Amino acid sequence: MAAVSKRKLAEVLIHLTGWGFLLCVPLLFFANGDTAIDPKHYLGFAVVQLVFMAVFYLNYGVLIDRLLFRKRAWQFIAANIALIVLCIASLHVWHMFHWGWVGGDPPSTEELRRMPPRLLFFLRDAMMLGLTVGLSVAIKMTGNWYRTESEKQEIAKARTEAELQNLKSQLNPHFLFNTMNNIYALIAIDPDKAQYAVHGLSRLLRYVLYDNDHGLVPLGSELSFMQNYIELMKLRLPATVDLRVTMPGEPSKLLVAPLLFITPVENAFKHGVSADQPSHIDIQFRIEEPGTVVCTIRNSYHPKTDRDRSGSGIGIANLRKRLHLLYPDGHIFRAERLGDEFFTQLIINTKTEKP
Repeated sequence: MAAVSKRKLAEVLIHLTGWGFLLCVPLLFFANGDTAIDPKHYLGFAVVQLVFMAVFYLNYGVLIDRLLFRKRAWQFIAANIALIVLCIASLHVWHMFHWGWVGGDPPSTEELRRMPPRLLFFLRDAMMLGLTVGLSVAIKMTGNWYRTESEKQEIAKARTEAELQNLKSQLNPHFLFNTMNNIYALIAIDPDKAQYAVHGLSRLLRYVLYDNDHGLVPLGSELSFMQNYIELMKLRLPATVDLRVTMPGEPSKLLVAPLLFITPVENAFKHGVSADQPSHIDIQFRIEEPGTVVCTIRNSYHPKTDRDRSGSGIGIANLRKRLHLLYPDGHIFRAERLGDEFFTQLIINTKTEKP
């Protein structure tokens, strides 16, 4: 509502400025030295401008909306022809009245004989009034186009936000499902660690459900969340797994969309761990200038069997959709198998987040 009010106010100010300038033209150009402008002559000029204003706003406020924008073009043209004829006749009557009764200085018979044919004056007025109609149509259609484009952008923004919210609502249960599976497996191995894991999970859920409920979050908060998640996953890793984690030395003030890194890290623990084979997981976060965040993960590739139903495979698909919506021209995402190793890299330019 505030944006609409400001736009209306700006439109009114532009109109007032334009017509004010037009009405002040005699004051700017017709004054001759110290000679004051004759108010009677200025009245003749002002009345003509008021007729043009009437034609402009009758089209701008009534005829264009009711006829032209409703695809009744011929009626619009006919209405304006009638309007122009009426205005020309009114101006002719006004000029005769002004010369004879207001101006007090009507042209002599000799001057009238030397003047061009009256038809030329009628054609001149008709052309000027026609240009006034065209100007009102151009301004109205331009404003309508800007308003339509603004509405389209608002609709697109609302659709994007709704889709992002839907993806996020899918991500949260997916993350919870996989983490609960890990804790369930940990209960049979070490109940004390499982209890600690439940406490750690509560911290993670607080961040997932509350702390990141914004469009953007500080990168330091997101990396802290990732560190807590990795610590939770370490509780159930067998001794055969070599885990290496590299985080930036100092918290960054960059802002990023939340929960973009959890999916590749989660997949590394899901597919990079084997209970009876040596495995490795190497997770690196680094910050590059200008404002670029890089997450690189290399892990052993141990594909799950059909009986392992942890997760549903929606994580990567959701991540790709979110990246496309949030950073359409500011991200690179790679996820591919390289021999017996799986390589994942996510690069985000935080300065290209979509408005």
